[in-house]
Amino acid sequence: MTRILILFAHPALERSRIHAGLIHSIRDLQGVTLHDLYEAYPDLNVDPDREQELLLRHDIILLQHPFYWYSAPAIIKQWQDLVLEHGWAYGHSGTALQGKLLGNVISTGGMQSAYVRGGHHGYTIREFLLPFEQTARLCNMTYLPPFVIHGTHRMEQPDMPYCCKQYRQMLEGLRDDRYTPGALAEAVYLNELM
Repeated sequence: MTRILILFAHPALERSRIHAGLIHSIRDLQGVTLHDLYEAYPDLNVDPDREQELLLRHDIILLQHPFYWYSAPAIIKQWQDLVLEHGWAYGHSGTALQGKLLGNVISTGGMQSAYVRGGHHGYTIREFLLPFEQTARLCNMTYLPPFVIHGTHRMEQPDMPYCCKQYRQMLEGLRDDRYTPGALAEAVYLNELM
């Protein structure tokens, strides 16, 4: 069984219906470790040794967060700066993460139509996530298409269970190796594989 680590980062979880629902929907999912970075490090003082040990024990690393200012909450950057050390994660002797998969699980207030060339935001989600894709490449990892939930500001309560179900199914599919490398390479979003 493929082991999945979810590095969760939401500085105001009490105000997020969607992320609270997503987390609740996977708490009992075998083979999936949920690691809340803000809960573990409220002072942003990330422990690199602890985090590196977690990475070594998992095959897939997913960064789950709201899409803040076209990126991630601050603790994700702090985590990257401290944990992905030269000589460990990258560089000539930095092969600890080689062969692992990295991806993003994000929520956006904007609709999918706003994240296209010429749309309201001018670029696609994948273009905004290029720094994460390049981080994966530098660390000899494979970058996965993101799992994206659009339109959260206008989302009605009845739509939330569908998103949570789709999220759980996606994680089960990754865990159980249901997706071929070709299907993963062709998908724009992991959501398309459900």
